[in-house]
Amino acid sequence: MSNKIGEKFQITSFGSSHGVAVGAVVDGCPANLELTQEDIQKELDKRKPGTSSVTTPRKESDEVQILSGIFEGKTDGTPITGIVFNKNQHSKDYSMFKSTPRPSHGDYGWMVKYGNYDYNGGGRGSGRVTIGHVIGGAIAKKLLKTNNIEIISHVTQIGDIKAKKLTFDEIKENIEKNPIRCGDLKAAKEMEDLILAKKSEGDSVGGIVETIAINIPAGLGEPVFGRIDGDLARILMNIGAVKGVEIGLGFDAAKKSGSEINDEYCIEESNIKTKTNNSGGIIGGMSNGMPIISRIAVKPTPSISKCQNSIDLENMENKKIEIKGRHDPCICPRVTVVAESSTAIVLADHMIRSGFIHPSNLDH
Repeated sequence: MSNKIGEKFQITSFGSSHGVAVGAVVDGCPANLELTQEDIQKELDKRKPGTSSVTTPRKESDEVQILSGIFEGKTDGTPITGIVFNKNQHSKDYSMFKSTPRPSHGDYGWMVKYGNYDYNGGGRGSGRVTIGHVIGGAIAKKLLKTNNIEIISHVTQIGDIKAKKLTFDEIKENIEKNPIRCGDLKAAKEMEDLILAKKSEGDSVGGIVETIAINIPAGLGEPVFGRIDGDLARILMNIGAVKGVEIGLGFDAAKKSGSEINDEYCIEESNIKTKTNNSGGIIGGMSNGMPIISRIAVKPTPSISKCQNSIDLENMENKKIEIKGRHDPCICPRVTVVAESSTAIVLADHMIRSGFIHPSNLDH
């Protein structure tokens, strides 16, 4: 089972939804980076459950404990271990799924591949394991900040409701003002109403989350197998519930001609830029200095309370099920910080690999 990602900056995720704890071991972070438990907690609070009517009612404090890797407020170059203990599991809600896979969950694949499957809350396949992503991402964001790199993720669509295009600063300011984490406050209210309507019906809804990274130096990535867009697509697609990834113009590029979407170079204030950014800041597998922009399509949460069809694997017969428990009617608001963290992990890894981040660059 693969639980690790990254080349120089590596994240190893551990734990399960209803186990003792979840967390991550972060290896490859240079020494002397100023880092506190609060830096990581601030990011975890963005994905914490039970914070609004549009998230799961499962109440977890998600308080992180740092077990290693920090000494006197700075990283010491050794693996950083962050752990969050589970405190509010309702495993009884899942007893009926021991031999009955839930529709559109990973249950059946896990049962076939591993046999010994922790079906409580989806076990290792639960969205709760993204706490490890966020722990790694919080550290990555601190590293990137030493090079003035900023990353934000925001919801741009829920169902058929779309947010209008806004500037980076407008998005950054507005996502903290609504539970959807959408930059367009008017659209955010409509999105919230739609999510709550689906919730009242025992149903769920999906959407699109966009991530923007600014102040990226040109030249990150490799032209063939180490492409930065390839690494981004990999880590983003590895987030549960994500069914599609696009960079820049993405799938809309298929409808255009070259003359319409080519990003022409220009010089502005002695800086090399492109007049447009249809490529999303990545050309030929390498960054070109423009903002790196990605979007993920997030499917509706498959755990819904409506009656559904499944099978009983012990008796080999069809079976009707109703999923109980506590689930998000829309996962998009809480996925934003996971997408943001995942992007930060890839960018920090490439910054270290390319020499832009080095122990000698950090304060001593």
